[in-house]
Amino acid sequence: MDQVCERKKLGEWLCERSYISESALEHALSQQKHLGVKIGQVLLDLGYINQHQLNEALAHQVGIPRASLEDASITPELISMIPADLVSKHNLIPFARQNGHIDVAMTDPFSSQAIEELKLVTGCRVRRFYGSPSELEKAILKHYGSNVARMVDNLAPDEKEDDEDEAGEISAARLHELARQPSLVNLVNLILLEAIEARASDVHIEPFEKEVRIKYRVDGLLIEKSSSPKRLHAAIVSRIKIMGDMNIAERFVPQDGHIEFSGNKGKIDIRVSTVPTVFGESITMRILDRSAALISLEELGMNPQTLKGYNQCLNKSHGIVLVTGPTGSGKTTTLYAALRKIYKPSVKIITIEDPVEYQLDGIIQMPVNPRRGLTFSRGLRHILRQDPNIVMVGEIRDSETAEIAIRAALTGHLVFSTLHTNDAAGAITRLIDMGVEPFLLASSLEGVLAQRLVRRICPRCKTQYDPGESILRGLDNSVMVDRDASFYRGTGCDDCNHTGMRGRVGIFELLRVTETMRKLIANRPSSEELLRAAPADHVSMRHDGIAKMLAGSTTPEEVLRATQGVEEE
Repeated sequence: MDQVCERKKLGEWLCERSYISESALEHALSQQKHLGVKIGQVLLDLGYINQHQLNEALAHQVGIPRASLEDASITPELISMIPADLVSKHNLIPFARQNGHIDVAMTDPFSSQAIEELKLVTGCRVRRFYGSPSELEKAILKHYGSNVARMVDNLAPDEKEDDEDEAGEISAARLHELARQPSLVNLVNLILLEAIEARASDVHIEPFEKEVRIKYRVDGLLIEKSSSPKRLHAAIVSRIKIMGDMNIAERFVPQDGHIEFSGNKGKIDIRVSTVPTVFGESITMRILDRSAALISLEELGMNPQTLKGYNQCLNKSHGIVLVTGPTGSGKTTTLYAALRKIYKPSVKIITIEDPVEYQLDGIIQMPVNPRRGLTFSRGLRHILRQDPNIVMVGEIRDSETAEIAIRAALTGHLVFSTLHTNDAAGAITRLIDMGVEPFLLASSLEGVLAQRLVRRICPRCKTQYDPGESILRGLDNSVMVDRDASFYRGTGCDDCNHTGMRGRVGIFELLRVTETMRKLIANRPSSEELLRAAPADHVSMRHDGIAKMLAGSTTPEEVLRATQGVEEE
């Protein structure tokens, strides 16, 4: 009876904090009767609360006090007692010490492993306090700085400069030894974990004469997070090469690798690329977050008109549909969203990609392998012998691939692919320049979707402002912007790393191929002629960006930045 009473109190407390609703609690209690487990676990399994909320509730229930870190005066001596890797590992921070006790704020005050490690490191008895994740994150950043920077500072003095031979090169045996040191293993893992937590799409490790800079690309822009002494460079590169199954001894030829990394949200794929520079090897690691990429077509940010037109293209029985834009503009994400929308067990879909970035359920995916002669064109020929209904070609790079894709579209297949052009109309002229016969293109092409990504305004620090006449005048060549409209930007806060922007949304231009345009394409038109022949309801990419700007999603500066070179002067 006492146990049921305690569970009820836990549920009531969660309701009072608005973490769950009364109906959710009732549903969880009914589930609990059948399962015979604690109510907190039931609520967690049902997805009604997260682990932090459960820890907070349990801490309150057993009488563990809550730490207020905003007003805490944390001394450097206190910070020096607990190393940064322990703080990062268990998400905790010391905030007071007296009479042989150390007070520690923790997101999980029930972790016995954390308590034991704290006792061992500090030699003090530990008093547990619950700390909210957001307050802890701010306090750790304030007192410990970047976890990577802190760990680099700890490692650098231990590195000796006598590991190099007379030519300044480190032997392969020594590289293996350095790369397997626990400290280096932890440093590289921490770099990746910190990048994932910062929502980075890429990690760049750039060597210079006296230092190595570590940068993360967040929402399309590079942010320098920390730098390390040059003497750590060889060990960091070697560790990443071992993780990516690359040749650790080869330092003068570009290499590619693949890492499967276990993050907090599960396994994350990382593509590694190395290139030799005058100061050593530069590394770029592209983080492929499956949960972020596999979103639905409706979540991409298309306006209703573009979404409706694109869906019409997807429902064609045959033809070719193209997605265009520069590297990193979200083309693959759009194609995957389209394939997932039209997939059904009665339809056979085969893709050929370089490389296969995400695995799609029910869809056959083939990676190209140029070293073994498997190119896009050769793979596409063999795909057509597999009797598919729908084919996706990762990218049309040459005339041979373009011609096979066009002929596949003419023989009853629905073909999707990407092309690197500035706008939708440019894709048509590019294919003709590649050598595709205009009359074949006119018969097979159904639509071209051009896209870019613009950064969203951070919702927490969003505020109204006046962008200035020169910015607005720059947008007027697409559509006249009402000077009395409301414009917004982010002032910068902890949530957005003081950039004022958080997350990204797509801006799109869909060029639907009408009968009028088919006749025009057969006569080798210019991009300007194609745009003039577009349907009356055609929305340009900049026009779509302006609509999102006026809706308060992004800023005028972002729209200009993303669409420069797309709109005619």
